[in-house]
Amino acid sequence: MARSGNRASTPRGTRVGDQIQRVLSEIVRRELRDPRVGMVTLTGVDMSPDCMHATVYFTCLDPSHVPEASKGLEHAAGFLRTQLARNIQLFVTPQLRFVYDESVERGARLSQLIDGLRTKR
Repeated sequence: MARSGNRASTPRGTRVGDQIQRVLSEIVRRELRDPRVGMVTLTGVDMSPDCMHATVYFTCLDPSHVPEASKGLEHAAGFLRTQLARNIQLFVTPQLRFVYDESVERGARLSQLIDGLRTKR
């Protein structure tokens, strides 16, 4: 599933999503010990309009690692949500859902296609 952009139409939803991305990235980097989540980068967060659910987009250095990383992130969702609640003051800490962000991979493919066209000319 490709990243669709921020669904939250409110500036608050965008700010909360950006803050969640920063805090979760730090938690994943410093505190998460699951080897399946090794080289994962969080690329964005879409908030539901009521800010009760957050879709967290991630990418991996190696696309073949995506299924394992996805399982690791889903397994750690409760821990990540708890740590998020400790680091951000929100009325309700959103439920976290992790989705692979295909936009980076798609961008690389498009770049290769464009480079291929340039060399043919």
